[in-house]
Order: sequence, then C-alpha cells, then structure tokens
Amino acid sequence: MKILYTAHGSATGGREGQAATDTGNVKLVLNTPKELGGGGGDGTNPEQLFSMGYSACFLGALKFVAGKEQVKIPPEARVSADVGIGPRDDGTGFGIAVKLTISVPGVDKAVVEDLVKKAHIVCPYSHATRGNIDVDLQVAA
Repeated sequence: MKILYTAHGSATGGREGQAATDTGNVKLVLNTPKELGGGGGDGTNPEQLFSMGYSACFLGALKFVAGKEQVKIPPEARVSADVGIGPRDDGTGFGIAVKLTISVPGVDKAVVEDLVKKAHIVCPYSHATRGNIDVDLQVAA
C-alpha cells in the first residue's frame, strides 16, 4: 500500500490524561466514563473520538462511491456512529461494537442502501475493523 498521508497524535495518562495532534490543532482532556468506573468529567474518551472519526471517514467513502455513480450527496447528509464498549465474551479483555446510522435526505432509500454497502467496502475504518468488531449499518428513512 502506498501511504498518501500519515496523521500523528499521542496521549498521556491513558483514559485520565490528555491527547493531542502533533500540529496542535486538536488538544483534548480525556476522562473515563462513569459506566466504565471513572468519574466522568468534561473530557472526552477514545470511544467518542472513534465515533467521530468513523462517521467522517464513512461519509467520505459514501461521497466517493456516490460520485462514481453520479449520485449527488446533499450537504446535510449525516453519518452518526454509536460506539459501545464492554467486556468480551471470552473474558480476556474489552471489545467494541459500532452502529452507523446514515441519513441522506432527498435520495431514494434503496439508492442510499446500495451506496452504503459499497462505502462499507471502500471506507478505511470499515476495512480495518472488518472481522474484528460488529458493525451494524442502518439507513435512516
């Protein structure tokens, strides 16, 4: 694979720390959610970051495949990701599951469903997680 771009970020302190990009354009405080035994707080967590990244990446993939098929994706199109975390069934650690909800107003639902299937093949996040986590794709009516 030919690398076209590499992002650089780092974290200190784990789930109770800080994270930032090397460019400094993103700097975040990290807090563990109460549901995972933490205190909550005003910070974010890795699951929220993953949900935003996957949403943006999947919408980009959707626009890419739609462009190839000459389908116009409106600016109000939205991908929302619910990222759940919990103990794996084998008891050896934690796992995540994702539900992507895709809304493309003004485009026939059957067309969107077809594009979503194709975007799931193209999207790098979908490719990286395929076979590793459950990803549920839902097209909003």
